[in-house]
Amino acid sequence: MLSLSVRGAFGASALLLSVTSALSHTVLERREAQVRSSYRGVLQVTHGCEGSPTTRVAVTIPEGVVAARPMPKPGWTVATERGPYARAYPGWHGDLSEGVKEITWSGGSLPDDLFDEFTFSALISDAFRPGETVYFPVVQTCASGEHRWVEIPAAGRSARDLQSPAPSVVIAASDRPATTGATAPAPAAAVSAGTLTIEQPWIRATPGGAKVAGGYLRITNRGSEPDRLVSASVPLAARGEVHEMAMEAGVMKMREVEGGLVIPPGGTVELKPGGFHLMFLDLREPAREGETVQGTLTFEKAGTVALTFQVGGLGARSAPDGAAHHH
Repeated sequence: MLSLSVRGAFGASALLLSVTSALSHTVLERREAQVRSSYRGVLQVTHGCEGSPTTRVAVTIPEGVVAARPMPKPGWTVATERGPYARAYPGWHGDLSEGVKEITWSGGSLPDDLFDEFTFSALISDAFRPGETVYFPVVQTCASGEHRWVEIPAAGRSARDLQSPAPSVVIAASDRPATTGATAPAPAAAVSAGTLTIEQPWIRATPGGAKVAGGYLRITNRGSEPDRLVSASVPLAARGEVHEMAMEAGVMKMREVEGGLVIPPGGTVELKPGGFHLMFLDLREPAREGETVQGTLTFEKAGTVALTFQVGGLGARSAPDGAAHHH
């Protein structure tokens, strides 16, 4: 029978072996990501290929993880492969129908006995649910040999049973405050300016570090002459412009509306995600869900109009309850 000290030594050895095995894999530093929030993915490459240095690292961005962007790495060349998404996902300032599907860092040389990190940012869309695990397959190429960290466990199985598991993160619920019940902002009254009526002004919430925010509203012209929405402003941003999302050759693109957006006589124009919208640029601070933001719109004839934007959820596709229809 083994003595307590010998059994303890075996236990410590087994624990060390388990830890060493885990560290030998390519993994993501942050093992948790929130739905409808930004995610900073840091791939940790801990070794080469049996003594051979790593010269290329390629990560596949899974469906539902959108707006992916790699961080440049000194001494390495960064390349991306783009393609269409299975469906459109809400982005920072409009729906996204295509984006980066794979990121590759190449041309460098990471010795087998050294450790390094390869970083990208992305948005975790509403395609995922809390508790779900999302996998980012990685192919690590060396001067001699290759490691393919691409295995995904079958339903009901654990990644610990795999020889070469893909790096993964677990999805957590968003910690952004809800805007329902007693905490919801009071409904904003419609604003009139000359022959124009402005309703439902709202802004999408933004994550920390974001530089742009989308604004939305509805404008009705009760007059007999057209007017133009020329610009917008909020204290959060350095400037505001009127933009349009439109399909060009099967690709959704965004561009500024030159000369302003026409509000036809007797007509209503709705600025909404995926179409015409306001673009607030060079944000000084984030727009926080559940708050309100004072701002102005500038029209060619009606002049400058003050109004209050309510801040909806990150990736929201419609106005928050407090900004719903007010006639």
